[in-house]
Amino acid sequence: MGTFAVIDTETNWVDQVMSIGCCIADSDTFALKAMQYSILTPECQIGGMYERVLFLDTPVKPVLCTRREAMQALLRWFSQHGVTSLYAYNARFDRNHLPELAGLGWYDIMRLAAYRQYNPRIPACADCCSTGRLKRDYGVESILRLLSGNRGYRETHNALYDALDELEIMRLLGHRPETYIPL
Repeated sequence: MGTFAVIDTETNWVDQVMSIGCCIADSDTFALKAMQYSILTPECQIGGMYERVLFLDTPVKPVLCTRREAMQALLRWFSQHGVTSLYAYNARFDRNHLPELAGLGWYDIMRLAAYRQYNPRIPACADCCSTGRLKRDYGVESILRLLSGNRGYRETHNALYDALDELEIMRLLGHRPETYIPL
């Protein structure tokens, strides 16, 4: 497999993507290889629930661009790094908001993280459905707290930081990327 990407989006008040964070990792070690952060204009000017964290100091400088420019840059970047698989927490949301990336394989991190049979850190006393999925508290923040033991962790809702957090969930779960179920 070689490499894979973890992607996250944040949307504005009218459900348009206003930022995209993405990181590329090694399939064997989960080591971070590259990052990209795009803030889309004019979509970001509408504002949204997490607009206050759009311009946080991030590990890579954000690129302010149009959606078309962002999609073209992402597709080129994926090609350069040999990425054919995208992972996201609640991947249907991101996939539905990024139809330009439909040609890539999409995988949902939540489909393993929220299930007892894949996440050994889910306590025996946790309230789960008959399928083994947690009935509540299975968002990124709750799952990363559970896996890391860091009760003080807070999700930033900045697309790049969230993509990095989702990569950390994958690393802590310890499942190979090919274990994840395609959408």
